[in-house]
Amino acid sequence: MATTWAIPNLIVSWSRLQTAAQDHPTEFRWLGGIVVVFLLAFFMPVGTARFDNAVLEGLALLNWYAREHVMLCLVPAFFIAGAIAVFISQDAVLKYLGPAANKIAAYGVASVSGSILAVCSCTVLPLFGGIYRRGAGLGPAIAFLYSGPAINVLAIVLTAKILGVEMGVARAVGAVSFALVIGLIMHWIYRREEQTRAANQQGFALGADEDRPLSDTAAFFALMIAVLVLANWAPASAEDSAIWHTIFAWKWPLTALAGVGLAGLLIWRWRWNWQPLAATAVVVAILAGLVPQHPELAFSAGLIGLTLNAALQPGDGEEWLGQTWSFAKLIMPLLLGGVLLAGFLLGRPGHEGIIPSEWVGAAVGGNSLAANFLSALVGAFMYFATLTEVPIVQGLIGSGMGKGPALALLLAGPALSLPNMLVIRGILGTQKTVVYCGLVVVMATFTGVVFGLFYP
Repeated sequence: MATTWAIPNLIVSWSRLQTAAQDHPTEFRWLGGIVVVFLLAFFMPVGTARFDNAVLEGLALLNWYAREHVMLCLVPAFFIAGAIAVFISQDAVLKYLGPAANKIAAYGVASVSGSILAVCSCTVLPLFGGIYRRGAGLGPAIAFLYSGPAINVLAIVLTAKILGVEMGVARAVGAVSFALVIGLIMHWIYRREEQTRAANQQGFALGADEDRPLSDTAAFFALMIAVLVLANWAPASAEDSAIWHTIFAWKWPLTALAGVGLAGLLIWRWRWNWQPLAATAVVVAILAGLVPQHPELAFSAGLIGLTLNAALQPGDGEEWLGQTWSFAKLIMPLLLGGVLLAGFLLGRPGHEGIIPSEWVGAAVGGNSLAANFLSALVGAFMYFATLTEVPIVQGLIGSGMGKGPALALLLAGPALSLPNMLVIRGILGTQKTVVYCGLVVVMATFTGVVFGLFYP
């Protein structure tokens, strides 16, 4: 009898619980989140070797990223993204990259402008956010997002040298094709939304935000990009050209020269106050002379000085700093959290996370559809610093990885990463992020399968 009465009571209780959840959805989401976090903490396998090592790997990758990429790559990229939002006229962005722009010109400009930066999947994010917020169409913005880290001329040359000419050519052709095709597909899928966006933008008063000569604006961005590229110029290897060796040997003097040029432009053409900029130059020079073995300290001092100088300039300077800060607030927490999680799951290059590397190595041998898919999927979640993907793939090939899966990883890995996905979601939303990442993984998978048929 008790059991007979218990079933209706359970049904009534469940119905009341559903009603309460509908009436107070926010509170129940909080409750669900707290329960999940509690269960994770309660059942966390602290003390087991693999878990403890994975935690250390996550912290080690986060430490490495903070040391090597935040000040040298990410902060300059934030400043460039903020400058795009302030100093490039919306009229120009809409003309060349907007939803209603000529498709050949738009995708051509997006692909070329992305490829000349030679940045990683995380550094390109502030730049992507800048042009998209400024009015670039979804398709060209996605082409730029993919092309920045994927169509890296230096990485493609290195691929051809180390992994073979056929792999280098396939990577170059595949990367260019992916940027264009994925951008066009994204535009087609969301064409109605883009038409509405274009109609809304036609009502804006354009052209009023460009009050300085185009040559000054072009020089301003060229100098900032030069600072970004030169400060992150990779070490030269024995096979690299004499030009590469020379630039690497002089990378910091050349970076300083670009910084001085930027300061001079701000003083003489943009009428910024020269005393704070001169004080910044003195501090940078002193640090460079006192600790030449740590040039990143002088570089960081220069960025701090630029921040303070921008804050002291009413109008454009304050707006530039405000836009830069908005990108930093949006991207930095997600990016650092994503790097920590990626290190926990997959470890650093040459080290293991919670997922054993032999599982990955055993699954990507041969040229099956599953091997190519897994290679593209794992590559999409891993974080690759610029040019590091080539020696990683070289090691995997030595462990039995097929050439098809190797190409799939090279096409998906540099363009995507777990931190990258989290930030893209914050800019585009969940649906567009899933579609974009899915297109990259699927196209990389089938490209790897086809390549593996010709080069088993």
